[in-house]
Amino acid sequence: MQALWLEDRRLSIRNDLSIPVPPAGEALVRVRLAGICGTDLELVRGYYPYAGIPGHEFVGEVADSPDGTLIGCRIVGEINVSCGECEICRRNLPTHCERRTVLGIRDRRGAFAEYLTLPLRNLHRVPDTVPDEAAVFAEPLAAALQIQRQISINAGDRILLIGAGRLGQLIAQTLTLTSCDLCVSARHPRQKTLLLSRGIRLIAEDEIAARHYDIVIEATGSPAGFDLARRGVRPRGTLVLKSTYRDSVNVNLSSLVVDEISLLGSRCGPFDSALRLLEQKAVDPSPLIDAEYSLARAVEAFELAKRPGILKVLIRP
Repeated sequence: MQALWLEDRRLSIRNDLSIPVPPAGEALVRVRLAGICGTDLELVRGYYPYAGIPGHEFVGEVADSPDGTLIGCRIVGEINVSCGECEICRRNLPTHCERRTVLGIRDRRGAFAEYLTLPLRNLHRVPDTVPDEAAVFAEPLAAALQIQRQISINAGDRILLIGAGRLGQLIAQTLTLTSCDLCVSARHPRQKTLLLSRGIRLIAEDEIAARHYDIVIEATGSPAGFDLARRGVRPRGTLVLKSTYRDSVNVNLSSLVVDEISLLGSRCGPFDSALRLLEQKAVDPSPLIDAEYSLARAVEAFELAKRPGILKVLIRP
């Protein structure tokens, strides 16, 4: 089996790997298309000590399953594989399982390969009308929707989104489906063009009013982005962290206490809702695609993906 391999912060193509044998309760999935995200790039930079096959955004086809279900069906998959037995799992928080593996991130080989395995319970069937090029966005779109599962967003809420990269674009699209008062801080011309094409209001960094916004979503993963977000949120407002932070961020905790700021971490979300929006064409991720590479050229794909302003780069086995 061919796959992209990450070890010691170096990427290489391997052709000597065996097709994985699914453990009990898991399906064998043939990968049709996979996407590079910010977390993948941070793994290469050493944000987490992972060695193996990276990649967690994918659409695939079930090649084999323990009970014969879903064979031949197109699917996407939730990336956290929980044990179902620890205290956290018993509290119905499987994405925080104490012993979980995470596809392409933690103790589980990922999607930049010809095949992967995941439990049947993690798989979601893709509607026939949703093409692979849209379905591959199911995981980050679900992550974007998680914000609305965690906090109520009401008509007229003043919301500031810092960052309009791969995930930020999807967050912006999902927020436009509410009646909130949204504005987005974006740096790169293409990011701005995509937002304006959907009627989303832009705001320059020097125009962001201090202590003004009810909810501020930080989606850059940078200390500068966090500082800007912290400055914009009003007293008793909510600051949502929606990114992968590689470096430490200096935070004035006293100011968070004095202003009674709610600080909210947010990551994985509802796949069923994401697939429904894709089926309804309420969200259109296709303009975010910058390039597609074969798996044999996956190292080149990563070189492109890490360039400033580049959005989604896809890899097809």
